[in-house]
Amino acid sequence: MRYNMLTRTLFLVLGAAFVACRGEPQPEAEASPLITFDTSRVRIVSRTDTIPLEVELARTPSEKTMGLMERTRLSDSAGMLFIYDSMQPANAGFWMFRTKIPLDIAFLDSAGVIRSIRNMLPCTTATAVNCPTYEPGVPYRAALEVNSGFFARRKVVVGDRVILADTIRVQGR
Repeated sequence: MRYNMLTRTLFLVLGAAFVACRGEPQPEAEASPLITFDTSRVRIVSRTDTIPLEVELARTPSEKTMGLMERTRLSDSAGMLFIYDSMQPANAGFWMFRTKIPLDIAFLDSAGVIRSIRNMLPCTTATAVNCPTYEPGVPYRAALEVNSGFFARRKVVVGDRVILADTIRVQGR
């Protein structure tokens, strides 16, 4: 969920329409993605392990804006990979509006090397404008979101690498 004012404004308009049209609230256990993402496999290569992950791919602006919003759970072997066509600036952060689960995010360079890891907490405010932005502090080409604590439990640190080559085997495109 990349931050910029146009994205937040667009999301606020779409969010209001969604809330007005969605009808009866669904139980927490039934929450599912509001849009369908292509999936792929990546591998995290740390100093001690190689960790496979099944990731959803966020490539379009609407996919990046939606991200993991409204999800109530994420499998420990899953994540979301945000892919950009060019390097993103160090201050192009992510925000957690309408994201219900705490997440870790790794910011990757063009070679898949992890350059920054941040922990992000759900934003419980009613408007996106009041949500904090989590900036990486380094330029990045991709970002990988996983459950909070995943990187610490698996001893994944800055300098480890995410093998992105498998993302060429994308379903549905």
